[in-house]
Amino acid sequence: MKSYLTIGLLILSNLFMTMAWYGHLKFKELKWFENVGLIGIVLISWGLALFEYCFQVPANKIGYEGNGGPFTLLQLKVIQEVITLIVFVLFSMLFFKQESLRWNHLVGFVLLVLAVYFMFKK
Repeated sequence: MKSYLTIGLLILSNLFMTMAWYGHLKFKELKWFENVGLIGIVLISWGLALFEYCFQVPANKIGYEGNGGPFTLLQLKVIQEVITLIVFVLFSMLFFKQESLRWNHLVGFVLLVLAVYFMFKK
């Protein structure tokens, strides 16, 4: 159960992280954000990043084997990176339709999945 909760929290965290880091690139298309300056964008991104941390920190706390969770620190990091890439690819395909997924991207993702496999190998 802790593994599912950890992964769920990491997914939520990465949704907010991706919006904080890249969502502002679409703000100019929204009427109420078209004149927001860099400082305003940074503050909005910090606000979103607060929610990222509200999910990321508990995910790591719950998931870390040192706290009774199922994952080592290295496993947590690799899981988080794979989730980050999956969320980012979905985000970029939905919101930045001019971006395309090419064969080399897929090879990179396969290698990351292999990294997860090897991280869990005893």
